[in-house]
Amino acid sequence: MDAILRATLLGVTVSPKDAFITVYGRKPVLEALADDALAVDKVILAEGTRGESAREIERAAQRRGVPVQRASAHRVKVLAGNGRHDQGVLADVVAPRMAPVSVFLSDLGARRPAAVLVLDRVTNPSNVGMILRTATGAGLDGVLLPRRGVPAIDPLVIKASAGVAFSAPVLRSGTAEEGLVALKEAGFGVFGLDAGGSSLLAADLPPRVALVLGNETDGLSAGVRALLDDVLAIPLFAGVESLNVASAAAVAAYELHRRRS
Repeated sequence: MDAILRATLLGVTVSPKDAFITVYGRKPVLEALADDALAVDKVILAEGTRGESAREIERAAQRRGVPVQRASAHRVKVLAGNGRHDQGVLADVVAPRMAPVSVFLSDLGARRPAAVLVLDRVTNPSNVGMILRTATGAGLDGVLLPRRGVPAIDPLVIKASAGVAFSAPVLRSGTAEEGLVALKEAGFGVFGLDAGGSSLLAADLPPRVALVLGNETDGLSAGVRALLDDVLAIPLFAGVESLNVASAAAVAAYELHRRRS
């Protein structure tokens, strides 16, 4: 059952951005239509878009039974969120494991253990994509990507994830702080990963845990720090001061996997 249907049953209004991943540009749209493992909700072409590439997209959509809509070029740019690279076409791909935090928590129930990563102003699309791939591969229950402060799941994120972003367990909230408040209310212990904390590898973690990864340059934000139960660190040696955020996420994800298994 996809996020929109689950949310409807719960009486929760879901933005399309919390249910679909929008890909834009002629090649990415054709690749999405060519992948029968992906459910494409619709294709939108800018009015006036013509030529063989547009016809190829229309033929591919027809083969899949995907509706093709026309909209103004401005509307396509707004929907794509990228005014330079949309090339007059976008497609909304169903992300079956993407859901608002409230829907995720309802599905989780009151007692089941869970482990999630939370991104606090991580701004590099490559890092976001690699984190989605690692967390999914480690079997984590979710990665909280706030709508503000973190890049949208765009072709750069999808490429860095090697396509895993479409099936990753993505949790959505307006801000990292809003998501963390909801997780804490559902019994999650919330821990930031940052230098100077006690060792993640030795920490006594609760059955429900959220590990927060901060900005590549500035680390954890003040608003997020105020919500933390504690700060943990990955032990480093030989003068190494820090890890890239995607590398830190990989260590954290598999430490959570190790504890659960």
